[in-house]
Amino acid sequence: MKKLSMEELHRVTPEEFKNQEKFPVVMVLDSIRSMSNVGSIFRTCDAMNVEKLYLCGITACPPQKEIAKTALGATESVEWEYVEHAAALVQRLREEQYTIAIVEQTDTSVFLQQVDFKQYPKLCLIVGNEVFGVSDELLPLCDLAIEIPQFGTKHSMNVTIAAGMVLWEVVKQVGKL
Repeated sequence: MKKLSMEELHRVTPEEFKNQEKFPVVMVLDSIRSMSNVGSIFRTCDAMNVEKLYLCGITACPPQKEIAKTALGATESVEWEYVEHAAALVQRLREEQYTIAIVEQTDTSVFLQQVDFKQYPKLCLIVGNEVFGVSDELLPLCDLAIEIPQFGTKHSMNVTIAAGMVLWEVVKQVGKL
């Protein structure tokens, strides 16, 4: 066994990435306070071939040194946009026929492994603030709340881990392009 070199990984260039077909998934960051988390989610969106990343509320935008440190160039490959008001964005995405899903613990949450993502031709995934979660004003605008089962003493996960787990499940179910 040996680790693969960068050349052996056969990665696409940022230009090739921008032009390749994407999974029909957009991600919304609802007031993420940590720039390290923002950068990490950029990198995950690149890895999972996400259509677009929206930064809302207090979420910091590139260029920022702290974002760049964890994004490792993904701010240049992933299409992104800042929209101040997440609720207005979500309304627009609903009109564009996206199914709106929050990653949040609610009284109607569905466990991640129980969601059939193939039934959603266009999906908007929303993750919320590290302390307060998804804004209360977004709850009535959502079609689905996705909960990641947890078995320890804590009742939450880091937002970057949660985003990565849900995106992986979506990509796993939808299949390779």
